[in-house]
Amino acid sequence: MAQTFTKFDIAETMAEQMKRVGFSKKQCSDAVESLIEIMKQTMENGDDVLISRFGKFCVKQKKERRGRNPATDQPLMLSARKVVTFKCSGKLKDKIRRGK
Repeated sequence: MAQTFTKFDIAETMAEQMKRVGFSKKQCSDAVESLIEIMKQTMENGDDVLISRFGKFCVKQKKERRGRNPATDQPLMLSARKVVTFKCSGKLKDKIRRGK
């Protein structure tokens, strides 16, 4: 089973790689937090976030639709809502497939 890579792990890895140019763990952690906050605000405004050679986070509008409660099997109406999807870039997809 794959391990989860967290914000903390990202900041730690970034700090390790940025050590040679003088960035501290705190600065890297702040940078990761800022980046995620910018992405959240952008998507809250309904805009997509494209990161070249990584992928695109898209905000999509879902219409109201029929559904069912899986616990009781009772039908219900699911309200219209916004959802976030992620579409992997072709380059990242190729890297994942090759295992590199």
